[in-house]
Amino acid sequence: MRRILVIGSPGAGKSTLARRLAQRLGLPLIHLDREYFGPGWTMPPRDEWREKVKGLAARPEWVMDGNYASTFDLRVPRATVVIWLDVGRWRCLASVTWRVLKNYGRVRDDLGPDCIEKFDWSFMRWIWKYQKDMRPKTTRMLARLRPDQQLFVLRSRSQIPSLEETLLSSAPAKAA
Repeated sequence: MRRILVIGSPGAGKSTLARRLAQRLGLPLIHLDREYFGPGWTMPPRDEWREKVKGLAARPEWVMDGNYASTFDLRVPRATVVIWLDVGRWRCLASVTWRVLKNYGRVRDDLGPDCIEKFDWSFMRWIWKYQKDMRPKTTRMLARLRPDQQLFVLRSRSQIPSLEETLLSSAPAKAA
């Protein structure tokens, strides 16, 4: 268990879970939103983004969070564990609303530089449509996992503590 990929809808809790797992397992943390967004929410060209993700995924160890389905083909084959936070849309919308209220006007540590937290209706629509638009793609991708890859599908945040304990108890000890 050296490369853990955490995916799911915005607001599902990916960044929080990834941060906790990286800290508890002693693995490097990669927030894809931080890697993707440049100053002021600028976005890289597609080919540049894919090259960057290819390099990130090639690292020997990581906990990586982020959906970015256009790069599943680069990240999923490298993952030893895939965690899908398949949380309901109302929960995700509520979480994002709370996150915006809590961080409005500030830059979160899981985002790129100068990406100031704001309310964005198009982002909220994306979350609302996630289950219809992204869930089928994610399901198809996960059906192609290899036997040596572990998959955990969590439908509620209440399942996270049990998952953390499972991963911690099966993690190899880090060399000193």
